[in-house]
Amino acid sequence: MVYGVSAIRLSCVPSVYRFSQSSFNDARRSSSFSLLLKKDQFSRKIFAQKSSYDSDSSSLTVTASEKVLAPGGQGDGSSSLTGQLESPSTISDDPQVTHDVDGNEMEDDEKVEVEEQESVPSALANNDEEACNEEPSVPLHMKVSTEKSEAKPRSIPPPGAGQKIYEIDPTLLGFREHLDYRYAQYKRTREAIDKYEGGLEVFSRGYEKLGFTRSETGITYREWAPGAKSAALIGDFNNWNPNADIMSQNEFGVWEIFLPNNADGSPPIPHGSRVKIHMETPSGIKDSIPAWIKFSVQAPGEIPYSGIYYDPQEEEKYVFKHPQPKRPKSLRIYESHVGMSSTEPIINTYANFRDDVLPRIKRLGYNAVQIMAIQEHSYYASFGYHVTNFFAPSSRFGTPDDLKSLIDRAHELGLLVLMDIVHSHASNNVLDGLNMFDGTDGHYFHLGSRGHHWMWDSRLFNYGSWEVLRFLLSNARWWLEEYKFDGFRFDGVTSMMYTHHGLEVAFTGNYNEYFGFATDVDAVVYLMLVNDMIHGLYPEAVTIGEDVSGMPTFCLPVQDGGVGFDYRLQMAIADKWIEILKKRDEDWKMGNIIHTLTNRRWLEKCVAYAESHDQALVGDKTLAFWLMDKDMYDFMALDRPSTPRIDRGIALHKMIRLITMGLGGEGYLNFMGNEFGHPEWIDFPRGEQHLPNGSVIPGNSCSYDKCRRRFDLGDADYLRYRGMQEFDQAMQHLEAKYGFMTSEHQYISRKNEGDRMIVFERGNLVFVFNFHWNNSYFDYRVGCLKPGKYKIVLDSDDPLFGGFNRLDHNAEYFSTEGWYDDRPRSFLVYAPSRTAVVYALVEDEPEAVGKPEPVQKIETVEEEAEAVEELEPRKESEPLEG
Repeated sequence: MVYGVSAIRLSCVPSVYRFSQSSFNDARRSSSFSLLLKKDQFSRKIFAQKSSYDSDSSSLTVTASEKVLAPGGQGDGSSSLTGQLESPSTISDDPQVTHDVDGNEMEDDEKVEVEEQESVPSALANNDEEACNEEPSVPLHMKVSTEKSEAKPRSIPPPGAGQKIYEIDPTLLGFREHLDYRYAQYKRTREAIDKYEGGLEVFSRGYEKLGFTRSETGITYREWAPGAKSAALIGDFNNWNPNADIMSQNEFGVWEIFLPNNADGSPPIPHGSRVKIHMETPSGIKDSIPAWIKFSVQAPGEIPYSGIYYDPQEEEKYVFKHPQPKRPKSLRIYESHVGMSSTEPIINTYANFRDDVLPRIKRLGYNAVQIMAIQEHSYYASFGYHVTNFFAPSSRFGTPDDLKSLIDRAHELGLLVLMDIVHSHASNNVLDGLNMFDGTDGHYFHLGSRGHHWMWDSRLFNYGSWEVLRFLLSNARWWLEEYKFDGFRFDGVTSMMYTHHGLEVAFTGNYNEYFGFATDVDAVVYLMLVNDMIHGLYPEAVTIGEDVSGMPTFCLPVQDGGVGFDYRLQMAIADKWIEILKKRDEDWKMGNIIHTLTNRRWLEKCVAYAESHDQALVGDKTLAFWLMDKDMYDFMALDRPSTPRIDRGIALHKMIRLITMGLGGEGYLNFMGNEFGHPEWIDFPRGEQHLPNGSVIPGNSCSYDKCRRRFDLGDADYLRYRGMQEFDQAMQHLEAKYGFMTSEHQYISRKNEGDRMIVFERGNLVFVFNFHWNNSYFDYRVGCLKPGKYKIVLDSDDPLFGGFNRLDHNAEYFSTEGWYDDRPRSFLVYAPSRTAVVYALVEDEPEAVGKPEPVQKIETVEEEAEAVEELEPRKESEPLEG
C-alpha cells in the first residue's frame, strides 16, 4: 500500500494520448473525439460511427416514456429506472441480534423480525418472473448476441453452516459470539440479496443496469445520486448543453435518461465522445464523471479528466483468442506496473508491456503477473491506489482493447494475470472521482471522520450500504468478466477490517485484537461476499488479501465460516528482513528468521516475499540497497575489482530470496526489477507542493528518471546484476520443476546459532544455508528423510550467479542410516560461507511445471537413476518445524 496525498494531480505528468477534437457545430451529436497512442505502430482512432450490432440480436427496447419493470412493477408512463421491490438500503444491524447461525430453520417470530428490518427500498431489484423473462438492455463492451443466453448458467452455492472453523481451530470457540454474529450477518445479507435482487449472481451485474447501456433503439444512462436535486447528461454529443438532456429521478435516487438513435440509425452518443453528468447538489452545481464510466482521459492542457463513451464497432473490439490458464498449484508472482516498465524515462503502454515485458516474465520462470494501477487514478504518483474511476482501465497506458490484448497474450504464454484491485478506499478527488459525487459527504462513504483515512488522505467506503455493495461486487466481476483477469490482490484489507485501520496498532496474535468492537463487521461481510461471488462464478480465479494483522480464518472458505481468500500476503517477512539487515551479521538469529518465515496459520496459505513495491519506494530501501548501498554505483562492473560489501550483498541477496521462497509460504512474489537487485528507488515525477501553511515540499522537476525499470542492467553480461538475475531465474525454474512450495513433506531439521546453519526439507529437496560470514564447513552432516543418492540442483556460489565456484557439481552424496537431527538418515556436504545449496534425491525426473526453458543449474540433475527404496514420510503435526 502506498501512503501519499491523493487529491493533488500535477500537470507535468504527460498523457499517453494526443487529442484532436473536431469543431463543434449546431448539429447535435456530430462531434468526434480521437485518441492516438504515442507509439505510431500501435496508433488507433476512436471514431464516432454506428455500431454494427446484429439486426436479429435480442435486446430490450427502452424509450423515454417506458419503464423497465422490476418484479411486480407497473408501468406509469414516466421515465424511471425500474419498478423496485423493497430491500435494505443498509445491511448493518443491531449487534445483539443473530439469526440462523447453525443453518437451522428460524422460528416464525425471527423470520418476521428479519423481514421488518429489510423493508427499506433498493435502487435496483429483480425478482419477478415476468420481468426476468424480458431481455435486458446490453451494457457497453458486451457483444449483442444470443450466445450468452446459451452459455451454461453459473451459480453461487448457498451459505453453509459456518461452523468448521471451530474444528480447525478450537481456540476460536472462545470468540464464538462474535464469529457467529459475523456469519449471521453474512447469511442475512445473502438472503436479502436473494430475496430482493434475484441472487448474488444478478446483484453483481450492476453494470448491466447502471452507467451506459446500449439497446437496438438507443442508449440508456442511469446514475445513483440520491443527493442531487437535478441532473442532466452533457458531453460532446450535445455541445455540453445542460438543458438539452434532462434526467428524471425515481424514488430510490436513481437518475435516468434514454437517448434514441439518430434518424439515420447511428447511436446518439458517438464512440469516443466525452461525457459527464451535470448536477445541482446541496454543495452547488457539479459536473462529474459517471461513477460507472468504462474509460476516462485527461486531455492535454486540462486538469480534470473526462468520461469517455467507449463503444467501438464490433469489428474494432478486441476478441480474446486464448483460453485462461488453469490455476497453478503454487503461485510465482511477478508484481509489475505498466507505466514504469520501460527502460526509458517515459510512461510505458499496455502494448509495449505485452510485447517486451511479458516474454521476460515467462522466461524468468514466473507463472503469474500481478499488475498494479489498472483502475483509473488521476494522480499518477499514488501508484494507482487512489482510484477515481473504478470501472475504467488507466488511459495513460492505452485503450481498454489494448489492455485486453495484453491479458490475452499473457494467457497465450500460460501466465495468470492478477489485478491489484482497490476496494479499501477511494481518492478524495472531488473533480474526477466518487468523493462528494452527488454533493453529499456520505454518498458512497461513511459520514464524518469515519469516512476519511487520515494517513492515506482518502475516502472510506460504507460497506453497510446496499448500493455500495452493488457497486463494489459489480466492479470485481466486471474485471473478471470483461477483461478476463484471473484473480485479484485486494489492497489494504487490514484497513478495511478494523475501524482503527491497523494504524498505530501492534498486532500480537491475541484473538481479542481480531474479534471485538474494533472490527468492522460490515467490511468483513463484504469480503466474504466478494470471495463467495468470485469463487462461485469463477472457480479458477485467485484471491489474495493484503493483511498484516494475521486475522484468523482469513484464508478459510466462506462456507466454513472463514473470510474466503485463497492466500494472505505474508507481509511480516519483508519487515523482518529490513529489521535484520540493520544489524551486524554476528547478531542475526537463525531461530528468529525461521520463526518469522514459518509463523502462519494451519490450512491458511500465504504468498511470501522478501520485498515488494513498498520497499522500492522513496523513503525506503530495496534489499540490494540495504546490502550494498553506494557501492552499487561504482563496483557492479565485472571489469573492475569488487568490494567486500558487494560480495556480501550479492551473496545474501540470493540467500534471502531463496530461503523466503523455500519456507515463507505456498506462493512467492517479486516486484519487477528486484530479481536482479535494481539500483536506487522509485520516485514518481513530482512538482513542488505548496501546502496551506505556507511550507513547500520540493519536487523532482517532474523527472521520470527514477520511475522506470532498468531491465538492461539485469541483461548486461558485463555487470554483476546479471548473476543475481540468473539466480532468480534458476530459483523459479527449480520450483516449477519440483513444486517444493506446496509439497506435503516439509521439515526443518537444523537451525544452529553457533554455526549459523539452517537445514530443511521440502519434498525430495534438502536446502542447506550457511549464513556465517567467515566459516565454511567440510564434511558437514545434514539430516534427510529418504535413502539414496543426492545431487546439487541449485548452488548460489555458482559463477553463473556471481559466486566463487567452491562446490563440485559432479559430486554425488549418498545417505547413511542412523538418526541425526531427528532425521532417520543423513549425508555429508561441504557448506561454504554465505551460500545456499539445494540437494535433490536422484529419482525419476519429475515433470517440469509449465515446461520452463532449461536453466544451466537445473540441468545437472540426472533424468533417470536407479530406483531407490522409498521410505514413507513420518506424519508431522506441525508443518515446517523440527
